Amino acid sequence: MTAQTPPSPKPTAPNTPTPAEPAFGWNAYSERINGRFAMVGFVALLLLEFFTRQDFFTWLGLR
Repeated sequence: MTAQTPPSPKPTAPNTPTPAEPAFGWNAYSERINGRFAMVGFVALLLLEFFTRQDFFTWLGLR
């Protein structure tokens, strides 16, 4: 019979941050998600202005 050694545990760094979990209120997770949505919105606005050749306020009919 051969002896089987158990698998070695995965190495971890000493200061590995735990993943942020959704929670209500001001926290790192909500700020990160808010920032990502803001970046997507900004890029969408740039694409809208590029393809329509109008600025945002003209596109809305405010000028």
